[in-house]
Amino acid sequence: MSLIFDNDADSSKQERQFRLSPVARLVKMAVVVSLTSSLAFSVNAQETNNQSKKEADNIDVEVIEIVGTRKTIQDQIAIKREATSVVDGLSATDIGDLPALSIGEALESITGAASHRENGGATEITIRGLGPFLSATHINGREATNGSGDRSVNFSQFPSELMQKVAIYKTQDASLIEGGVAGVITLETLKPLDYGKQQIQGEVKLNYNPDEANIDNSLHGNVGGRATFSFVDQFEFDSGQSLGVSFGVQRQDISQPEAEYRSSSPTGASLWACLNDPTNSNEGFFRSSAGDCEDQVSGSSNQGYQTAIDPATGKAQSAGTPYAWAGSSRSYRQNETSDERDAVFLALQYRPSEAWDINVDAQLSDRNQAEARHDLLFLQKRVTPGVTGQNLITNDVGGILHWEGEERFESAGEQFSREENYVGYGLNVEHFFNDRLTITADFGYSQTKREELQITNRGRTPGRPFLTWDMGKYIPHITVTDFDVTDISNFTDSLRTLLDRENVRENEIVSARLDFKYALDGGVFTSVQAGVRASELTFVQFGGNQGNGSRTEVLLNEGAISALDVLAQCQIDFPETDFLSSVSDGDLITRVDTNGNVVASGTGSSWATYDNVCFSQALVASVGGDFAYPQVEYENSGTQDVTEKTLSAYVMANYDTEVLGKFVRGNFGVRLVDTDVTSIGFRNSFDVVTNELGVLSLVTGDSLESITGGGGYTEILPSFNLVVDYSEDILLRAGIYRGMSRANPSDMSYSRTFQTDESVTPTTLADLFVGVNGSGNPNTKPLMSWNYDVALEWYPNEDSIFALSLYYKQFQGGFQQRTVLENFIVDGQTVTLPITNSVTTENSSDLYGLEASVAYRWDNGIGIKLGYNYADTDFEYEDSLYGDTYITDLDGSTRQLTVGIVPPASVPGFSEHVFSGQIYYQIGDFDTALIYKYRSEYFQPYTNDATRLRYVDEVGVWEARASYKINKNIRVKVEAINLFSAPKSQDFFVQGNLGEVNDYGPRFFAGISLKY
Repeated sequence: MSLIFDNDADSSKQERQFRLSPVARLVKMAVVVSLTSSLAFSVNAQETNNQSKKEADNIDVEVIEIVGTRKTIQDQIAIKREATSVVDGLSATDIGDLPALSIGEALESITGAASHRENGGATEITIRGLGPFLSATHINGREATNGSGDRSVNFSQFPSELMQKVAIYKTQDASLIEGGVAGVITLETLKPLDYGKQQIQGEVKLNYNPDEANIDNSLHGNVGGRATFSFVDQFEFDSGQSLGVSFGVQRQDISQPEAEYRSSSPTGASLWACLNDPTNSNEGFFRSSAGDCEDQVSGSSNQGYQTAIDPATGKAQSAGTPYAWAGSSRSYRQNETSDERDAVFLALQYRPSEAWDINVDAQLSDRNQAEARHDLLFLQKRVTPGVTGQNLITNDVGGILHWEGEERFESAGEQFSREENYVGYGLNVEHFFNDRLTITADFGYSQTKREELQITNRGRTPGRPFLTWDMGKYIPHITVTDFDVTDISNFTDSLRTLLDRENVRENEIVSARLDFKYALDGGVFTSVQAGVRASELTFVQFGGNQGNGSRTEVLLNEGAISALDVLAQCQIDFPETDFLSSVSDGDLITRVDTNGNVVASGTGSSWATYDNVCFSQALVASVGGDFAYPQVEYENSGTQDVTEKTLSAYVMANYDTEVLGKFVRGNFGVRLVDTDVTSIGFRNSFDVVTNELGVLSLVTGDSLESITGGGGYTEILPSFNLVVDYSEDILLRAGIYRGMSRANPSDMSYSRTFQTDESVTPTTLADLFVGVNGSGNPNTKPLMSWNYDVALEWYPNEDSIFALSLYYKQFQGGFQQRTVLENFIVDGQTVTLPITNSVTTENSSDLYGLEASVAYRWDNGIGIKLGYNYADTDFEYEDSLYGDTYITDLDGSTRQLTVGIVPPASVPGFSEHVFSGQIYYQIGDFDTALIYKYRSEYFQPYTNDATRLRYVDEVGVWEARASYKINKNIRVKVEAINLFSAPKSQDFFVQGNLGEVNDYGPRFFAGISLKY
């Protein structure tokens, strides 16, 4: 198998010989028949160091083969050394040999790569500290879809056991699909003829999570598992034709325990900067009457600190006034979880002659995640006069450290499920037209579908007990007076259930490309390449009565059943012991009497809980309804329907020569990209009515009509890569390219409604319409960058590398609200109206970075591999609610609207420091490694509104793995992630205002693999 990612790699794959295993010959037919059976295993067997291996072809050949962790690191070094571009990657000798529990964890081991963690595992990947939206992901050379509405890929969707190679291109050449300012992540499945040998593999892994043992999980047992099976075979025919088949299947059924502390999210409707001014008795924490801190005693509601500029002073209206961050609630969340995934891959490789190589591949993944959530909410924005403000303690950014007052509690719950289905397949035909010309055609399809269902329940206290809470080392702790949170009868007020079907999305990409490569005779240039590519991306999110979905709300009919009866019949014991113990300073809740004495009942880390489905069904039955999730629909004002068509072409020259006694290789070329976007939305129909006086009015109808917006752009992307073999072990490298990252599909939606002026008597359309309200901008331009890389790499031997890279990126573009003119057809007339929307600006910003890779192995079998990335940037991303905001008027002048109280964030996903390191020991049949991964804090846009700031705090995670080869066919292994239970914490709006803490605990896997 080639480890070379260079475009000039030897393409004469048809001349390779197959190694035929005697055992495989005997079981070949049995395996073919059994491929449809439900048994699923996969092997991750690795050959031991310096072991002699006999292969029976026509003669016995002794092969000394390096395997295991050492082999993986050698392959990483070889990939980097032999590539023309700046590339880091992993390549498995056999299917299932990638040394990680997931693709995300595998990519994290590559220098400069880091992940965003969800449910305790690696999901989205950042490159060189730049967020996922600045990267592109390709599977077998084709774009991959996702269910998130953006362009990042959730790598936990793909099993590492069924992948052959993963790599990150940190510089690009003209032949690569455009779309990665930070880089391009590539995943490859196996090509069976290139693999060159028959193999049957199976693996079973058991999963045990210590935190799961403390949970009475209604969705899953204490032990989970993952079973994988794969098969590779080749068939030669008398006519000289050959056919290769590879097949893999995996079944995963695990739990993902997660305990949480949560605060209201930065939606703009539930988390406010409330005034904390002792001289102001009208609003804030010192208001004169009980009420919410963001409301005035007389006047506005939902206000808090006002960032809008006061024309009289030129400063924010609330400038100079202290404030503190107060949300609607804070809560503890206990989770019961389940994660099921079925994945299949299939590849056929057919060579009818030496002139043709035909490949068909397909990947399918069905993933179902479920959670039963149990929340204890303590509402927190209400002010108790004379108590709350006088006893409030905050930090220097307004984060609350101590709070006192009278407020309600809620025993709440959610039953959540997400189903995500991925289908990808493609056809690649390579024709060796003659000794010089190679023509390749590729056709691809990728589709992801996602749907989320959720029940949300609430039981509330009738009164407001007195409570205080103090921030501990990680999370707050509550002290409550004369109230027992473990008594279900205390939560009988305002019972409610919500049934939601939301985030129903379909993302599809259809693509075709045609490439030509022509080999040249000697000289400086070895070959020239050219090609064209066409693709169509569609993204649809179905709307409902709640915008991005539909909701049914049911309040308890106490005439049919009492609240206490509902709670009593659905009550369950608190499902978890030692809840949040690894991030708490003791009991979460302390109950005291009026004299301050601790009361045992109600003191601890649990509360009264109930079965969510039982609760919801009881409330629905009380109103005589049928328990069912509402439907979403295409023709809905909340629907987003975006189509992006791209046509690109490139030409590139490859060179390999000698200059001043040094071997020089590389490529240069240019890619031309043309993109058109069409976006469909829906709004209520309307008629323009003229009365007898000739006055126009707008009459809105009940039916819906579709509206269409669009945009487009054309970009030129040159690239240049240079590699100088300075000596046998020292390599110099340089790369320059212009990159682009497109806007997320969900940001290019199209929603528009007309504004009219009721104070005039319009007689023309120009008088009637004064503007447009709406969201989404299908004419959003991509974020562009010029990228420069230089590197010095030293390869003392095949186990060692010392590499240092310096890079610079100049971004062209930012994000800002701007007023633009759009044309609309009304009654056959064109009306030009202003709309204020988010656009990509012409602003420029810089990013500087340093990247270092070190690998070394001692003769005693101990080795290390270290990777570090440092970056610094002046890119600014302002919060749309509490940051500095600007608007550009139609005349091009920019004016400031607000003076913010939170500093701007950086590039989404940007971390200043990223480090990964491992120390391994491999001797004989024993192979073990200890891994550490660190990522400094970064900005992660809030899911439901990407213009709100949310920070993920720095974290370091330890992993470990060990394996022992019993014989040439059997290996046992153990693996662990998050060994020391590192939590994930998040801050909202500003660092220091704690928003969420997720405690996952360690996770262990033990398995046995078989290979024949």
